[in-house]
Amino acid sequence: MTTVAKPELRPSCPHFSAGPTAKRPGFSLQELESAALGRSHRAKDAKAKLTQAIERTKTILNLPEGYRVAVVPASDTGAVEMCMWSMLGAAPVDVFAWESFGKDWVTDAVKQLKVENCETHVAAFGELPDFSKARDDADIIFTWNGTTSGVRVPDADWIKPNPDRVVICDATSAVFAQDIPFEKLDVITYSWQKVLGGEAAHGMLILSPNAVKRLESFTPDRALPKLFRMTKGGKLNEGLFEGATINTPSMLCVEDYLLALDWAESIGGCEGLKARSDESLKIIEDWVETSDAFGHLCEDASVRSNTGVCLKVTHPQITALDDDAQAAFVKKLVGKVEKEGVAYDFNGYRDAPAGLRIWCGATVEPSDVAKLLPWIDWAFATTLSEL
Repeated sequence: MTTVAKPELRPSCPHFSAGPTAKRPGFSLQELESAALGRSHRAKDAKAKLTQAIERTKTILNLPEGYRVAVVPASDTGAVEMCMWSMLGAAPVDVFAWESFGKDWVTDAVKQLKVENCETHVAAFGELPDFSKARDDADIIFTWNGTTSGVRVPDADWIKPNPDRVVICDATSAVFAQDIPFEKLDVITYSWQKVLGGEAAHGMLILSPNAVKRLESFTPDRALPKLFRMTKGGKLNEGLFEGATINTPSMLCVEDYLLALDWAESIGGCEGLKARSDESLKIIEDWVETSDAFGHLCEDASVRSNTGVCLKVTHPQITALDDDAQAAFVKKLVGKVEKEGVAYDFNGYRDAPAGLRIWCGATVEPSDVAKLLPWIDWAFATTLSEL
């Protein structure tokens, strides 16, 4: 590889982490002075903000009639697991996974919950499992977008309607960035810290009427922690879906979420957010076309993520190395860029093949993605010359 001069242009924001992600453009702490701080979250003003977060989510996502939304603890993970613990066991279960977090749901179903008649379908990084193996009578658990593999589900055509089962979808890095047919899903979860650049610790839980039916008609034979309980006396706890959270939320984070929704609406809602992610992905795809150093971990463009864009090393001098040496090379490359203060946290996920993970959610300026790529070229060439 030829010598590459150090670039002069730098991204205006160096934050490319896949979560928590970059704050929205123009963010400042002063914006949060309107937060309901020092108030009980049960107080009228604070609960009104929580209710606003719920109702505005329904509107911006254009959720189907009758779908309920709640703010729950423990981020996206908490939202997924409270439903797995509460709903699984009434029907056979199919779990589909192709990246690290999806594999967590496999572990939960098989090793922790020990669900009977559970089938797992796991694909390698960069690929999707065979969705045609989904059983028509089985509950389904899957991740819409894999942030550690750069692969997303193209559609939900493989999910056959069946009112006697529930479809649980971890959509945390897909909501607000990809087209999701909510009407085919019964449980949809996400966290504020992904596409909208919100803060950590809070999960968003969306339930279809069918999911509510499962909660009210099925009592699992396992103990449920307080944080997982969504029913009282066999009926759905409606207060949870009206702003009465199970535990104490951060009203500072709630305020930030509301302001992020303001920003989302100002740029065209979900379509505007998706367009920004698509633009960033296209910039990287064009760069990869001419790169001899990196290729897409997901080779199929039709299922390639537009948020967690994952790249693998393709340069023959590096691929000839063993896995540990490849990982060390990429770590050194990323360290050079971070030392320059140009970009942070864009190394590939620790369990994935050696490579990069560049977050392209809507809060990242596409122009910053374009400015980052020459720095990667420079760091690659410099690191290669040191071998």
